[in-house]
Amino acid sequence: MQQTSLSGQSVAAGLVRGFLDYAEARGAGRARLLAHSGIAETALTDQDARIPMAAYRALLDEAAAETGDGAIAIRFSIGTELDRLSIVGLIVHSSASVADSLVQLNRYSRLMVEVDVMNGAERFSVGGERGEIWITDNRPDPNSFPALSENAFARFIGEFRRGFPGRPFALEIEFTHPRPAHAETTAELYRVPIRYDAPRNALRMDPVWLTTEFDGTSGYVFGIFAERADALMQRLETDRTARGRLEAALLPILHQGDVTIETVAAGLGMSRQTLYRRLRAEETSFAAVLDALRFRMASDYLSARKVSVNQTAYLVGFSEPSSFVRAFRRWTGKTPTAFLAANASRATSG
Repeated sequence: MQQTSLSGQSVAAGLVRGFLDYAEARGAGRARLLAHSGIAETALTDQDARIPMAAYRALLDEAAAETGDGAIAIRFSIGTELDRLSIVGLIVHSSASVADSLVQLNRYSRLMVEVDVMNGAERFSVGGERGEIWITDNRPDPNSFPALSENAFARFIGEFRRGFPGRPFALEIEFTHPRPAHAETTAELYRVPIRYDAPRNALRMDPVWLTTEFDGTSGYVFGIFAERADALMQRLETDRTARGRLEAALLPILHQGDVTIETVAAGLGMSRQTLYRRLRAEETSFAAVLDALRFRMASDYLSARKVSVNQTAYLVGFSEPSSFVRAFRRWTGKTPTAFLAANASRATSG
């Protein structure tokens, strides 16, 4: 299996600082952890700052070595409230349901841990099989850094364990990596059966959660959190790929519909020819990026079921709902209404 480079990927400083504090409380030397990982204490002041992924991995490894606890990162992920570490936790907690929270997690999870899933796929997908509902972690080459999947599933378990004690969320887990030395401790922390050397990284959840609505959600509060997260996402994309910069520029004006490469290029501080050339070097084009972004955002809006088909058409830049319906059929082979019905059917199956 080809190794995935960690170069260029990053982690939120709030997550790193939270784990550092936790490891220190469990006996690890803070100065040694920082020195080994190459992280400066001052870099952790702003929880939304970015820490290189390689430094984060070195921190996890050193903490496990110093404490003698190979599952320390899993223990931290289960036991720590996500909203204390990142705005992503605040957004997830203000979601209306599990389905909605997964939409938001896919949208904003890079603010916590930056993972580039290939071909624009979602980090977490939900699928049903034989009456079972599975959440799959789709990150590429997962065995190059197994802790990312271990910790992600630990967060799912921990959040539901705190919010709904006595109502299990996870029923079993599969990992693609071989059985680690800390497997027995991991099973005790997860409290579910675990299978290693599996074909995927996935968590089987109790289907009842697909039809459970959360209490106390606030659209106003959610909007404030999402606005802040969108700004952070735009900052994260800045100075990265031409595609990433283009998407960040398109998002706030997507609803305007008649968006031209000349207008966006000028906003990015480059000529039309320069933007065209940089996109071509990445084997894409302005039209392809715009089309893919419209599809992704339309799917998000419809999956969250917060807006109607006509509203979705406007939000992604179509002046006529009929044009949006034709585009959506081209993207998915279905009309938006059929897409909604299929999602509703999957949510209630099993």
